[in-house]
Formats: sequence, structure tokens, C-alpha cells
Amino acid sequence: MTRSWIAAAILLILAPLSLAQEKEQERLEQCGMVMKEILDVPDAIPAELLDKAECVVVFPSVKKFAIGIGASYGRGAMICRGGADYTGPWGVPALYALEGANVGFQLGGQATDFVLLIMNSKGARSVLSSKVKLGADAAAAAGPKGRTATAATDVVLKAEILSYSRSRGLFAGVSLEGSTLRSDGGANKNLYRKELDAEDIILKGAVAMPPSARALADVLNRKSPKNLSE
Repeated sequence: MTRSWIAAAILLILAPLSLAQEKEQERLEQCGMVMKEILDVPDAIPAELLDKAECVVVFPSVKKFAIGIGASYGRGAMICRGGADYTGPWGVPALYALEGANVGFQLGGQATDFVLLIMNSKGARSVLSSKVKLGADAAAAAGPKGRTATAATDVVLKAEILSYSRSRGLFAGVSLEGSTLRSDGGANKNLYRKELDAEDIILKGAVAMPPSARALADVLNRKSPKNLSE
């Protein structure tokens, strides 16, 4: 009888942990699906910009909710090229959160996917090391799109982060200035089963690639295998 009670107690403890991990695994799988769908569209993110990005952040199905004038909270993942200079293959992702009134304003009540390109090592270090307010702590701009979009505009050249949105099948560059981007510590703990910050996961190789993140890494390694930034 005692052993049965012990076994039951262990199950009660482990079941919530398992469910929490499954939730974050699904989150990574959704990020992979969103990234694949967007990159398979010819007139979406210009290849010349993706090839110069150090990191990518994906937020699938961000939804608006009402708090005062309206706000939103999105959960997704950040993935970077490997190595200290971001020149290696795309690596293990860390889970991230996007929040702020400006995001809610952009959504207009619709579930929206967001993709952020982090264009230089300064921007990557900022996002990896602390909570970042877009437009204040890191220069942000709506990303150009389409096959003929040029990366040589002043806005693009100066931006550390370029942001895009997709809602109802429509894809566009979108301004997220004033919104906050931060590492989702609780979600990372649920996924990797230990306390880790984003730098541990992305830069220090503290964990192996989870199977649920493989699709996200694979599509980026296929579409943009080399960092072509100067």
C-alpha cells in the first residue's frame, strides 16, 4: 500500500511537468511551421535580408486581449546562427515573449504571426542579455518585403531588428516600436527541465537540440545556410 501511495504521489508531481514540457514543445513546432510557410512564399522576407540576419524570432498566433486600452502577449522562440560571430549553422532556440500595447494595436483583434530579424551582433547581444524595448533599447523598423525589396534603405541599414507580421494570409512589414521582447524563463525551464537563460541556451551550448525545434532549424539552414553580412 505504501509503495502504491508513493507511486501515485510521483505521478502527481511529474504529470504537470510533462504537460508543461509538451506545451512548449508544441510551441516550437508551431514556430517551425510558421517559418516554413512564410519562407516558402516568394514575396515574403527578402532572401538578401535573411542571409544577413544573425538571429530570427518567431511568434505564432499572437492574440490581442483587453487591458486598459488593449495589449497583447505572444510566445515564441529565438534562434541564432552558431558561433561567437554568428557564422555557423542555425542552432538551439530559446523561448521568448513579446508584449505591449503597440502589438495589440497592430493585431486589430486577429491572431497574427510575427517574425523578427535581428540584423547585427549588437542587436543579438541586447536581446540575449536582457529585456529589450523595441525602438528604445534596440533600433527597430518594419521590414521590407518582396523579391525586389532592397536592403540599402536608410531605415534598414540603421535597424538592429526588422519586424514582419502575417494575418489572414496577408504578409507585411510592421512596426513594433514600444513593444517588449524578453526571454521567457519559465517556459525555458519547462522545456529544458532546468534553470537556463537565453545566453546559456543559444551561445553556450548548455542543451541539445530538442526534436520539436528541428523543423525550425532545418528550414532556416536550408533557406539561409550562410551568414552573408559584412
